[in-house]
This record gives sequence, C-alpha cells and structure tokens, in this order.
Amino acid sequence: MTFNWKRNLYISWLGCFLTGVSFNLVMPFISLYIVDLGVTDHTALNIWSGIAISATALTSAIVSPIWGKLADRKGRRLMLLRASIGMTITMGALGLVQNVYQLVILRMLNGLLSGYIPNATALVASQVPREKSGWALGFLSTGTVTGTLIGPLIGGFLADVLGYRAVFFITGIILFLTFLLTLFYIKEDFKPIPREKIQSTRQIFANLPAKNLILGLFLTTFIIQIANTSISPILPLYIRDLLGSSNNLSLISGVITSASGISALISSPFLGKLGDRIGNEKVLIGGLLAAGIIMVPMAWVTSPLQLGILRFLLGFTTGALMPSINTLINKNSPRHALSSIYSYNQSSQSLGNVAGPLVGSSVSAAFGYPYVFYMTGAFLLINLLFTRFVFSHDKKNIQE
Repeated sequence: MTFNWKRNLYISWLGCFLTGVSFNLVMPFISLYIVDLGVTDHTALNIWSGIAISATALTSAIVSPIWGKLADRKGRRLMLLRASIGMTITMGALGLVQNVYQLVILRMLNGLLSGYIPNATALVASQVPREKSGWALGFLSTGTVTGTLIGPLIGGFLADVLGYRAVFFITGIILFLTFLLTLFYIKEDFKPIPREKIQSTRQIFANLPAKNLILGLFLTTFIIQIANTSISPILPLYIRDLLGSSNNLSLISGVITSASGISALISSPFLGKLGDRIGNEKVLIGGLLAAGIIMVPMAWVTSPLQLGILRFLLGFTTGALMPSINTLINKNSPRHALSSIYSYNQSSQSLGNVAGPLVGSSVSAAFGYPYVFYMTGAFLLINLLFTRFVFSHDKKNIQE
C-alpha cells in the first residue's frame, strides 16, 4: 500500500540519520579509548584498533543475509525495531567495558544486531511508486550520508567535553530514540508469505529475470566501498605532507574528509530524480566515469586546498552511485524478496569497508600515497567497464 509511504520515508530518513550519527560518533577516539583500557604498546595498539574498527563491519557482512531473509518473512518494520533496540544495548554497553577484549566482543555484537539502514531501504523501496523510487532512495541515502558526516564532529566534541565513556551512553540514547520513532511512527501493511510458498535464497536468485545485473551490482557496491575507504587510513598523513607541518592537521583533515560528503548530500536527491527521468543505468555509468577521472589528479595536488576542491567535486559523482544501485535493485527485484536482496548488497558494502583500509594501507606502504589514488581510480574505471558489460549482456531483462 502507498497511503503512508511519504511519512515512512521521512521517518526512515531520520532513523538512518540517527543511526549514521551513532555509528560514527565513536570513530575519532576509538584508538584513544583502547589506550585508556590498558593497551599502550604501539604495535598492539594499531592491531587492536584495526580489529575493533573492522569487527562491526565484518560481523554485519556475515549476518545481514540472515536478517534480510527474516525481514521478508516477518516484516521490515520488525527488523527495524530489532536492530535499533539491539544496537541501543550494545552501543551503550561499550561505555562500561573494562578491557579491550570486552570492547571487541561488543563491537562484534553490534554488527551482529545491526541492519537498520538496509531494512529501511527495503521498506521504502517496497512502498514507494516505482516511478519515484530514484528520488525517494536518493533522498533516503542523504540521511545516512548526513549522519556519517557530522557524527565524527559531534563525537570528537563530546569526547573532549564529557569523556569517552559518556559518548557511548549518549549513543545508546540516540539509538533508543530511533527505536521509539520507528515504534510509533513507521507503519507497514505486511502480509507474510505462506510457509509453503517461501523460497530459498537459491530459488530467489534463480528466478530473478536480471540475475546477472543484481549480482553485478553487488560487486559494484563492493568496489565502490573499497574506493571510498581505501583512502581513509592515508588521508591525514597525505595532508600532513602537503602542509609540511602538523599545525591544525585535525581540523584541516576533518574539513577535507567532509567535503565529499557535503557535495554528495547536495547531489543525491537531484541525481535520483535524474535517474527516474533518463534511466539509472546512465547515471550510474556517468558517476563511475567521473569518479574514476577525478580520483587520479588527487595524486598530483600540491596543497590541501587543491585536494579539498577535488574531494568536493568527487562527492557530486559518488552521490550518484549508491542511490542508483539501490533503485536498480528495487526495480529488478520481486517485492517479497527485497530485504533479502538488499541485505546481500549490505554485506558487499560491509566487506568493502573491511577490505578498503587494508588495500589502501598496503599500497601506500609499498609504493607511496599517490599510488592509492591511482589504484582507486583504476578500480572505479574497471568497475565501469564491468558494469557496462553487465548492462549490455542482460539488456532485455533490465528495468531501468
């Protein structure tokens, strides 16, 4: 039914925004928190920081398909409630840990119980009229982008003012607010599929008219996320080299990091509407081409200002990518299996979050910072060729 899809869209946007904020509040100081927990050796600190950061994404990648399948059987709203209350408990409890082992275990549990954003995407996609899905999913993605963008700024400020543990308690309160918004304002007219008609995952994918497209989009999501996160470990160090000093490094790094998020926030709804009008395939292909081209000159910049301008331009291209992918998945998937299919795409994104920093760090260690940008640009352009092949190979089965 469509009578409440706009209200659900706006509340889902707010829920995705709060989830994005809560997940990223803790990122600026997670390594410092580990020091407070007693890990002071430099090598051990780096190892435990990497484990703590990647633990959530890794466990989320493993369990997302399970939650997605359950959502298709029991309802997406139920999964939104499960995810928000589960993360309320695990994120709040991070403020009580006494050692790094407890921290990592809770971070893993946080990933196991997550899934708000993909199920919100599936809920909106299942209700919005298909001719408006590009705009709606583009708008929804800005909630996550905005939360991800301002979360570290808020978290860093609160940690300085209130201390690390207090930030985790505040994060738990934010997630509980997400639970209450979902409980009271999101509605779903869900009709469960009779047990005898429930399809296995193998059957769902076997019966997809554009199966090659859907699988190709999963790979595209994985590569895009590698491209997005491979730069994360080296960006502050690269900026330090461009500055020639460490003065105001944190502030300048924060501004340059946020630049692409701001432009993606501006461009996503517009590009979603453009996809509805000219076809999401064209927007996705154009976004990959532009992103791959803009990435390369980042290796040639001689000042942080030049890097910031390129990062800002990059956001206009990346604002086209995930909304286009989500819209194409929506238009080429059966309604009864949307959560399952979106959950696999979420797994691809989470695996990209794990692989990207490892790839970026390895390339920079072996060849230097500029080669991370060359590699990332090459990934995006190769992805462009692969995506074009998938579209041309499966053209007759694709709904754009």
